[in-house]
Amino acid sequence: MAQNYENHKRFYPPFHFFAIPLAVLGFGFAIYVCATFTSIITGLIVLAFFLISIIAVMARMFALKAQDRAARAEEKLRYYILAGKALPGELSMGQILALRFAGDEEFLALVDRAVADQLSPNEIKKAIRHWRGDYNRI
Repeated sequence: MAQNYENHKRFYPPFHFFAIPLAVLGFGFAIYVCATFTSIITGLIVLAFFLISIIAVMARMFALKAQDRAARAEEKLRYYILAGKALPGELSMGQILALRFAGDEEFLALVDRAVADQLSPNEIKKAIRHWRGDYNRI
């Protein structure tokens, strides 16, 4: 299926719909058990579920940061190839990530517009006429 503004957000079901909900439910249940039966073991179970939840969220954040860095490098290179100069430093990471969906024919003009008008990432995505899908990012 071709990507566009309406369907470009992606979920990874094992993570978003299985791991995170189970960690949150386990943490909530552990707190309930700890409140009902106070003991060191139940306190340790609460701590374990808390740590599992934190690790799951941090793992997701670290993966997104790595993807952001790769996408920024790709867009800097693409801009350099198309324009022969460095990508403007005024662009935020969110703007750069939104610009990756623009086709080459409108990329340079959209970069200039994003810098001049301080377009939000959402405004940039809505302004794209020839969507270039990113099928690798989750």
